[in-house]
Amino acid sequence: MDSTAIKVFICAGEASGDMHAASLMCAMRRLSPAPIAFRGFGGDMMKAEGAELLYHTDQTAVVGLTPVLRNLPFFIGMARRLKREIVSWAPALVLTVDYTGMNLRLAAFAHARGFRTVHYVCPQVWAWRRGRIPKIARSLDLLLCFFPFEPPLFDGTPLRTEFIGHPLVDEVAKTLASPPVPLPWQGKHRIALLPGSRASEITRILPRLLAAAALLDNRMGGGCSFIIPTPTPTMRALGERVAATSTHRLRYLSFVDGQTREVLRQADTAAVASGTATLEAAMLHCPTVLVYAASRLTYWVARRVITGVKHLGLANILAGREVMPELLQDDFTPERTADVLYGYLTDETARAKAIEDLHAATRLLGTGGAVTRAAMAILGADTSCGDSTGAPAADEVRPSASRANYS
Repeated sequence: MDSTAIKVFICAGEASGDMHAASLMCAMRRLSPAPIAFRGFGGDMMKAEGAELLYHTDQTAVVGLTPVLRNLPFFIGMARRLKREIVSWAPALVLTVDYTGMNLRLAAFAHARGFRTVHYVCPQVWAWRRGRIPKIARSLDLLLCFFPFEPPLFDGTPLRTEFIGHPLVDEVAKTLASPPVPLPWQGKHRIALLPGSRASEITRILPRLLAAAALLDNRMGGGCSFIIPTPTPTMRALGERVAATSTHRLRYLSFVDGQTREVLRQADTAAVASGTATLEAAMLHCPTVLVYAASRLTYWVARRVITGVKHLGLANILAGREVMPELLQDDFTPERTADVLYGYLTDETARAKAIEDLHAATRLLGTGGAVTRAAMAILGADTSCGDSTGAPAADEVRPSASRANYS
């Protein structure tokens, strides 16, 4: 490692965080006057950007109370090792990306020992456990927020918060500006199925989506083409195993790697597991039904702790109403899922209204430049490079719907 390099300990535990972290790494390198060395945990995209990974997202992307408890010894050992690494490596910055269960604990540990801490992607305190706000504020030097309603939640605390806009605005714009990528569509009607990026989601959600797809194909008289984009080859292999054991065999079913936005761009409609992909579907104006199912215990706990919002989908939260139908837990049945998809394929009025509503909601995410703003905020605080990099000033690239606190 270059002895002059700025050392950044970077942490992302899931596929979406890996994507955000990799983009941020690229922007930081582009804007920094000194080389940067990244070490921590993440996925293939971070590795491709040069991060030294101590753990991979294939190991860490676990959701739900039961899977977490089952893997608790692993996570305890992982946390201990990461804390030792932070102390021994002595980075200039501990940069945590989403994955709050582990990352905020690491940030608190690092901050208490004098390391500068930045968290990228605001914890969902607007949905549950607002009582965490003071503790979060004490653990971080800077919090970078994707949504305009997040910084005001930290008013009255010493934490510096900034609404940078959503990085997906630029990613979606790139997708739309590029020629369509050839995909293995085979039928008249194009339907995207996204069962989630975690192993537990794929095994629980994909069987219901396959059953819904079979019902839909039958109602449409055949000719439905289904594509399932997966975040990693490992998750693709798992999805293919689930499909191979399903009793619902589809004539036109394909899996593709890492083409989520392109699949959603080209699809006529989609069924998408709750998460970042539902926001991508909204930004690409793909009429979508949001689906999700967790274990009984996880769902029971979630119903009691998520009290701050009426909806689960980010497009619905932005809009303040349901612009993307949500089918959760027992309501997520093959029949109801097929009904929504059938409506989007056959009712032009419903389809046009869905597209209009999704467009209106996602306009609130700004006009682009979020990752550049995030890198500038981080480097300005940690390396004093400020605007000398030639990057646009923050007020020149701030999203039109932004609210920032530059205290």
